[in-house]
Amino acid sequence: MRAVAALAVAAAVGALTAAAPAGHRAPPGAPAAADRSPLAVGYGGAVASVDPDATAAGIEVLRRGGNAVDAAVATAAALGVTEPYSSGIGGGGYFVYYDARKHQVFTLDGRETAPHSATDQLFVENGQPLAFADAVTSGRSVGVPGTAATWQTALDAWGTRPLKDVLKPAEKIARDGFTVDATFNSQTASNLDRFKDFPDTAALFLPGGQPPAVGSTFRNPQLLRTYQELGAKGIGAIYHGDIGADIVRTVRKPPVDPAATRVVRSGDLTAADLAAYRVKKQAPTHTTYRGLDVYGPAPSSSGGTTVAEALNILEHTDLADASQTQYLHHYIEASRIAFADRGRWVGDPAFEDVPTAGLTSKSFAASRACLIKDDAVLTSPLPPGDPAHPAPCGAAGRAAPTTYEGDNTTHLTVADKWGDVVAYTLTIEQTGGSAITVPGRGFLLNNELTDFSFVPASPGVPDPNLPGPGKRPRSSISPTIVLKNGHVDFAIGSPGGATIITTVLQVLTEHVDRGLPLVDAIAAPRASQRNAATTELEPALWDSPLKADLEALGHHFTQNPEIGAATGVQRLPDGRWLAAAEKVRRGGGAAEVVRPS
Repeated sequence: MRAVAALAVAAAVGALTAAAPAGHRAPPGAPAAADRSPLAVGYGGAVASVDPDATAAGIEVLRRGGNAVDAAVATAAALGVTEPYSSGIGGGGYFVYYDARKHQVFTLDGRETAPHSATDQLFVENGQPLAFADAVTSGRSVGVPGTAATWQTALDAWGTRPLKDVLKPAEKIARDGFTVDATFNSQTASNLDRFKDFPDTAALFLPGGQPPAVGSTFRNPQLLRTYQELGAKGIGAIYHGDIGADIVRTVRKPPVDPAATRVVRSGDLTAADLAAYRVKKQAPTHTTYRGLDVYGPAPSSSGGTTVAEALNILEHTDLADASQTQYLHHYIEASRIAFADRGRWVGDPAFEDVPTAGLTSKSFAASRACLIKDDAVLTSPLPPGDPAHPAPCGAAGRAAPTTYEGDNTTHLTVADKWGDVVAYTLTIEQTGGSAITVPGRGFLLNNELTDFSFVPASPGVPDPNLPGPGKRPRSSISPTIVLKNGHVDFAIGSPGGATIITTVLQVLTEHVDRGLPLVDAIAAPRASQRNAATTELEPALWDSPLKADLEALGHHFTQNPEIGAATGVQRLPDGRWLAAAEKVRRGGGAAEVVRPS
């Protein structure tokens, strides 16, 4: 399989690059659209993201001598311009970094935090939880943004360029504009009813009252000025200065159109909440899988623990020689089990006793793996196990369903010529976040606090993800770096809410166990099981004979048109970098290297 995979990589370099989706023709005077290709191979470093302009921004920094951290921040800042409904300085994220000189992985938790006034009743009114849609489009859903602090912390620790320099490519895109594609247009259209209720949002994202037309040029002079101020004054402009004051004012009194009928609740964010924000530097989660070392973000994200537990469970099965039906069956069941344990045990470790070592241990996985049978399907919601006292096929308490988590985010993966790698997932939560734009600032605020459980997922069952003062809501973000003999083999990540975990798990196992080249593992049709009664399937699996084969085992399915939008980088045996992105999802991603081979 390894030999076949190596040959497939070589063949894919020519074939898939030539088959990259065509971009939209820009109108006269519009900026030239950056190249969009799902695959690139070469030297000097690599960048993969969902957007060609953002990928080009990171490549520009690498070409000028910056390292992977510099390029990752530049790419993220550019995504704040071109992917404003998924990311930006109004949100947060998790940053995973491999230092090639030290052969060590580090992480930053840049997750948003609740105001210090928050209680477990944050989203409860008159004894009842708020409707999710009402909570999302409100000041109450906005957490303290962590993105800018993450950028500065990463640059201070491992970068070589100041923030004002790596913001320059994004400033250029904000000033000159980018060409609107079908994804940007459709995401705007899906938010039309929300955006029109906020005059500043409508003025920016609904020119003429409608979504920007495909092929038109979109500029954001407000965000240009905000980035320039951030570069000149540093992140203190957000956490102690004028940008932060504007954020607080907007959250506490959301600027709603007087003619709107929507009830928009205010939030209780304060200047003191911003001033108290800190990025957490912490050790990654770690497990081994088929001789590889797998690293991810530790709680407050559940991504690292849940991916690790599922991999440890799957290690009990020979997935390389399994039929495609049995491979998918075991992958689905391992996901179901890992999500049952995630829901019971993972929250913000500053507030909850999270058994990270137990959840990622081989002994706990062995006690859970025995639940999986080749010819039967487990029933969800599945009760959790007890990582402190692993018992074969045992349970530790009552089952609880997996709570809903917004489905949008963006991910980027970067490597440099020295061998350093960054996997960075950042978000404002829902597509369009809270829908509230900070007046004059050009960016949307997050609705990240809706990632908390509004009330316990099941009455009487302990829930580690209830709101609290200064608490970080549980995330599913899973930027993952995989090492082989102490050096990077590949790195991956994805957007997609709770489907992030299953996407990373499936891409990793499709690549490692099934022998697919990384770009094909990213493109493969996906399934997502999150301790629910049904498993979500993308259309290609829904319409395939595999669906009937899995149903014969007892699986039940619902259709999901698109699960995740992954990117990755891989170090090839000859020293070249391979960058890989989606071929179709979100209109196709953008992979690029400094010097193509």
